[in-house]
Amino acid sequence: MPHIDTGATAFVLISSAFVALMTPGIAFFYGGLVRRKNFLAIMMQSFISMGIVTAIWVGVGYSLVFSGDVYGLIGDLDWAGLRGVGGEPGPWAPHIPALAHFEFQEMVAIFTPALITGAFADRVNFPSYLRFLVLWSLLVYIPVAHWTRGGGFIAQWGGIDFAGGLVVHVSAGFAALASVYVVGRRRFLPGERTLPHSVAFVALGTALLWFGWFGFNGGSALAADGVASQAFVNTDIAGSAAMLTWLCLTWVRHGKPSLVGALTGAISGLVCITPAAGYVPTWSAFVFGVAAGVLCYFAIVLKQRQKWDDALDVWAVHGVGGITGAVLLGVFALRSVNPAGADGLLAGGGSFFGIQLAAVVIVTAYSFAVTFAILKVLDRFEPVRVSESVEERGLDTELHGEQAYDLT
Repeated sequence: MPHIDTGATAFVLISSAFVALMTPGIAFFYGGLVRRKNFLAIMMQSFISMGIVTAIWVGVGYSLVFSGDVYGLIGDLDWAGLRGVGGEPGPWAPHIPALAHFEFQEMVAIFTPALITGAFADRVNFPSYLRFLVLWSLLVYIPVAHWTRGGGFIAQWGGIDFAGGLVVHVSAGFAALASVYVVGRRRFLPGERTLPHSVAFVALGTALLWFGWFGFNGGSALAADGVASQAFVNTDIAGSAAMLTWLCLTWVRHGKPSLVGALTGAISGLVCITPAAGYVPTWSAFVFGVAAGVLCYFAIVLKQRQKWDDALDVWAVHGVGGITGAVLLGVFALRSVNPAGADGLLAGGGSFFGIQLAAVVIVTAYSFAVTFAILKVLDRFEPVRVSESVEERGLDTELHGEQAYDLT
């Protein structure tokens, strides 16, 4: 009988619970940033991912990512419906139950499409969003997850992605940018405020996300060992360094230290370290954090100049942050930190650096193009965007028949 490491199993299951908390975290983070009349709508878009993606992951998702390999592009259906996935260890984690591995990967899959909702906040029809959620999970997330984490062609080339910088953040970030082009800009009533309706909720969401990120990155080691410890520490340092960097930039450029800016900066650092958390030395996490703070901040400046209405800066924070992390991984990775990783450019790994660049280009282009196509096709059958009158009155009452606050 295969040996099960009970300590590692407990660690992975707890980490799964941490990651599960990130979906409510992004709901509060985004919910605080939108206008009050659309607070429940964006919360709903995040929470419903827990139901829809769970069904997909149990039915075919886990199998298509981790069972078999068809030309490096996709898995097979041998584990569909979790057939053969039980309390015994599986090939991807021979020291923990296969169900523990499934559960951790499922929580990551749930969180990813919830990230995209911040780009088209305030203006997407809920039935269209549900269809998008299903199609995007099947056509974008699952293939990219197989390429990078399930033995597909990027993994076969030697590309690595410790906790999902490519499959989670780059794919979601560039899906967000594609959605901006299809859905269009928000409408505002004359004199309507565009400021966050609750900075307190933004802070709460950040706290939940940062807490969950320790499970997201640390749990990706799939064991309570030195690699998990390295991932925990790197996660803390990168998030903190990015927060301070962003705070300084906003203070210098605008004359006042912004809480929302500091919180957004922290998220950018957490995003950036995600693909590298268990592969790079501690000191380099400071570099990841500072780089994320600077590049993601100025990506927002670029977005504003280009008049891209990515409402909650998903592309700038997750897309640019994910690319930055994946590229810096190609520079700073060391086998001495994690023998299962690679040596980056500073350690003579020029070919590995090139593989990371190629992986970034492929995932970026694929996610953008397929997301654009999905939304265009959906829009032909039913408008993805709500009517002007619904948008003006607010999605909460018009689509869901509820209000976040009783103001009577």
